[in-house]
Amino acid sequence: MADSNFDMIVIGAGPGGYVAAIRGAQLGLKVACVEREHLGGICLNWGCIPTKALLRSAEVYHLMHRAKDFGLSAGQIGYDLDAVVKRSRGVAKQLSGGIGHLFKKNKVTSIMGEAKLAGKGKVTVKTDKGTETLTAKAIVVATGARARELPGLEADGDLVWTYKTALTPPRMPKKLLVIGSGAIGIEFASFFNTLGANTTVVEVMDRILPVEDAEISAFAKKQFVKQGMTILEKAGVKRLDRKPGVGVTAHIEKDGKITTEEFDTVISAVGIVGNVENLGLEEAGVKIDRTHVVTDEFCRTGVEGLYAIGDIAGAPWLAHKASHEGVMVAELIAGLHAHPIKPGSIAGCTYCHPQVASVGMTEAKAKEAGYEVKVGRFPFIGNGKAIALGEPEGMVKTVFDAKTGELLGAHMVGAEVTEMIQGYVIGRQLETTEEDLMHTVFPHPTLSEMMHESVLDAYGRAIHF
Repeated sequence: MADSNFDMIVIGAGPGGYVAAIRGAQLGLKVACVEREHLGGICLNWGCIPTKALLRSAEVYHLMHRAKDFGLSAGQIGYDLDAVVKRSRGVAKQLSGGIGHLFKKNKVTSIMGEAKLAGKGKVTVKTDKGTETLTAKAIVVATGARARELPGLEADGDLVWTYKTALTPPRMPKKLLVIGSGAIGIEFASFFNTLGANTTVVEVMDRILPVEDAEISAFAKKQFVKQGMTILEKAGVKRLDRKPGVGVTAHIEKDGKITTEEFDTVISAVGIVGNVENLGLEEAGVKIDRTHVVTDEFCRTGVEGLYAIGDIAGAPWLAHKASHEGVMVAELIAGLHAHPIKPGSIAGCTYCHPQVASVGMTEAKAKEAGYEVKVGRFPFIGNGKAIALGEPEGMVKTVFDAKTGELLGAHMVGAEVTEMIQGYVIGRQLETTEEDLMHTVFPHPTLSEMMHESVLDAYGRAIHF
């Protein structure tokens, strides 16, 4: 490389790293971004984007079976799993290639290789041409995370899959066991169940989607069961007996009893661990807690000039959180006044069927925090657009501080709620009150009208239900 001196070096080109690099370059910094595998990281290549492409195919397939409900007819409905996967990979490839274009446009130096901290302001990069040393005033670690694997439940790519194998499945499961009911587990359960797999979900907590509001979790569970899924809560998979070419015998503990059941495929979705190894972090003096780098609200590690953003810096493990941290850190490095990210104003979205989305406190968390709350609810069945879409199953729930009218949290389950939630996110960012939301005119006919009605309901003023 002709010049190895930079203002800012970013390690990792996922949704945190590539955004940090581009924002830094926009602010006039000389930036290098090192990536060992794929531009776009897990999100674009093996996570957010390709899973949504798969789920869209499943959604269309589901709607084709409902053609009669809409006065239409369709015959010989089927799917080609290889073609579904090919489309998904094509979407991911298109977006990953776009990042390369954005790097060139913004004059970011992109380096494919493995990076390691090598002292204050130094990074060594091992590429296919050898090892070189880069220097910079500021270094941003954005190496992301990977699937957690529990002892005895490790993935093998054949009978037991992580999300990576599930995205390029070697076969269509006939009888599927999904371990874990967070966003990743439920999305894959929803995808394969829609395509016809006999699907069982095992969750160790007392309910599926455990980070969501309890009412939303219960509503979603009811819909999944109606679709044919088996849901086992407060249960755990203790052991997997693998029979190559045949299947897996799962030993499942529930209510103190262990039973066995045969499956041909298992997907393990039991969380993630940060990619902290072989980076020289501990040698540099960085504190690591349970595979995640400890940072302050500005993503500073405590080591001068060294930052950590995204999944490696801890929860919430969301691409949009990583991207905003990337912008914040780039602006700090450039000398601008930056605002810290507020975790309570970051929305979570799960793209199962029905979709689930939320922001802020659940009703239970708000009460635990000492708030006196007012809670509003509005069902999809009371909304004209939802009925016209043929999607009458769902609910919008809002939680307010009874004393101040502050919107503490919003929780949704139903069609397109992952698009609707941003309205409440903006509301929280602008510190809106119930009065502001009540006086806002929502267009008709839209699903968003339910957001208005839920607010009205919290104060006994709902019109359409």
